[in-house]
This record gives sequence, C-alpha cells and structure tokens, in this order.
Amino acid sequence: MKKITNKIHLILGLGSGLVVFIVAITGCLWVFKEEIKAITQEELNIENSNDDFLSITEAETIAHTVYPDKLIHGILYDDTSQPIEAIFYQAEPLFYSSVFIHPTQGDILKTENHLTGFFAFILDGHIHLWLPEAIGTQIVKWSTVLFLLLVISGIYLWWPRNKKNKKQRFKFDWKSTTKWKRKNFDLHSIFGFYVSIFALIFILTGLIMAFPIVNKAVYRAMGGQKEATFLIPDGSKRESTDAPKSIDQLLEKLQKEYPTAMDYEIHLPHSDSSAIYVEISNEDGVFYNSDFVFFDQNTFEEIPSGTYYGKYAQANIPDKLIRMNYDTHIGAIAGLPGKIIAFLASLTIASLPVTGFLLWYGRKFKKKKKKRIKNRELAQA
Repeated sequence: MKKITNKIHLILGLGSGLVVFIVAITGCLWVFKEEIKAITQEELNIENSNDDFLSITEAETIAHTVYPDKLIHGILYDDTSQPIEAIFYQAEPLFYSSVFIHPTQGDILKTENHLTGFFAFILDGHIHLWLPEAIGTQIVKWSTVLFLLLVISGIYLWWPRNKKNKKQRFKFDWKSTTKWKRKNFDLHSIFGFYVSIFALIFILTGLIMAFPIVNKAVYRAMGGQKEATFLIPDGSKRESTDAPKSIDQLLEKLQKEYPTAMDYEIHLPHSDSSAIYVEISNEDGVFYNSDFVFFDQNTFEEIPSGTYYGKYAQANIPDKLIRMNYDTHIGAIAGLPGKIIAFLASLTIASLPVTGFLLWYGRKFKKKKKKRIKNRELAQA
C-alpha cells in the first residue's frame, strides 16, 4: 500500500508541483498586502475637519470627470481625515480603478489602477498563473484538488511504522556525517508534516472560494439554511406614496444608525430593479464581521437578502463561519500573529515541491548516471 501511495504521491507532485509553488509564494506575499502598501505608498495628508462630507452625488460627479464613460462600482466613505474613494469596476471590457477625492473640498487627490502594480501581478499569479483567466483559473482550481490528495498521501507516507522510526519523523537528527540527500528528505517529510494542517486549511478555504458547489456543501454541512451565495435583492417594486428620496440622504442615515462603523462602501444601483447595497466595515483588517445592508432605492426601506450576507449581529454560527473563510485563508482572522503564521506556512509549502523534485531527480537520474559511469568503466577495462 505504501508503494502504491508513494507512486501516486510522486505523480501528483510532478503534476501539480509548479502550480503549488507559484500559488504558495504569491499567497505568502499577498498576506501582508495592506501592511506593505501602507509603508510603500505615499500617505495622503488630510487635516481632520468638522465640515460635512461631500454628498454621494457630488462624489459621483467629481469621479466621473476622470472616467466619464466608466461604471462606478461603489463609493467608500471613511472619516474626514481620509479621502473618499470612488471605485470603478466593470468586467467587459475589464476596468478596475479608483479616484481618491478630498472628503470635504472635492479636490481629486490621486487615481489608482488596481490592475497594474506589484500586488496586481501577485494576485494574477495566485489566481490565474499569469495565464488567460479562462485557462489559468481552471488549472489553479484543479491543481488545488490534486494538492489536497497530495497532502493526504504525504501524511500517510510520513506516518511511522514503529516507535524507532517515530522519533526521526518529528525532528531533524543531523550529524556532521549526514549527507545532503538525507537532509533533503528530512526537510521534505518533517516540514511537510508540520505544515500539513495549515495546508489543509488553505486548501479548504481556497476550494470554498473556487467552487460554488463546495461553498454550498460546507455551509450546509455546518447547518446553514440560507442561500449560499452573494445576491443583491430586488429594490424597486416596493410601492410608496412618497416621492423617491435622494441617495444623498442615505449617508446621513448610515452615520446615525451605525455611528461606530469604520467605513461605509455604498454601491449605487445600476438598474431600476436593484437595491442599494452598502457594506459597513466594523473592524480594520478583516471582512467577516462587516454588515451587508440592502435598501429600497426609492424608500430606503431595508430589504433582507435571504443569503448569509446580512447584518453580522443577526448571523448564526454557520453564517459567521462561512463568512470567516477569506480572513481565515490569509490568516487575518487571528490578527498579526495569524498573518505571520500564514506567511511562514505558505513559504514552507512553497519549499515542498522543490525538495520533492530534488528527491525524485536524485533517485531517478543520479542512479542512471552512476550506471552509465560503471558501464563505461567496464567497457574500458
């Protein structure tokens, strides 16, 4: 059984090793994206003011002077010491940029293209391997499935047969006479075992994001009863005798009802039938405990979404766990220590295809080389 498993492990490793290496390396760099950007990007110095925010309509109008023909995905309000960010996004043709506006004076402070730069490059590699999206996404998704089988088979191969071997599987017992081949084997097997639990967490959370069917299955297995997807409900069929309200009144409503919020990302309705969707951030650095609120675009009456994306205080345990998925994937769920662990674990995972390849290369090609040398010596004799 171990021989068969070893063969399977080898084939899976050779088939998915390069993808695992790229995804792990880019993943460990992505973990500290916000921290690195905070250090490397020029800070926009804005004096905190008691003046009123620009209205949503004013921010929308100013942003459209930069990109007049593009679609605004959302407008992000923080406090008056931070710029208003108008986020433009459309899938066809792909466009993803932000315009940063002075929160009270309306000056355009800077623009940012989210499809260029270091972290755009890193994310493209992590999700698409820098290939066309239709091809790269599928390779990454199914290589992750192979990596799951690889980790499971690796744990089985690592499992010691007896107490004598058990001691060698948990720690490096290197001496001055220990050869590189043995050291490489220990690096692969011992590091592989210790990082396997983190690898399984990364794999599961990655598969939940990659495959809607996995997302739904995991949510249902935890006892979730709501729709396992993100859905903006209909927000135009509600009748009202009052005249439609201005969307500018919505910001004041949000500030009164959610006074402790970190920021509000207001998504404008892009049709007469969609609700206004607002994401309210309650904590820096994580997304799981944000409030997702939907409003009728005429009356501002709140509309339930029917999915696990709603107000965090109203979420049950399955809703909260599934919403923690992305923050768990990058380690942010445990704060800075969690990110450090995720970084080191991803870096260690990236080393496994390298040490595994060296093991295979050493066994396959070094033996052939020795055999050729021996045959040459016999022929010369």
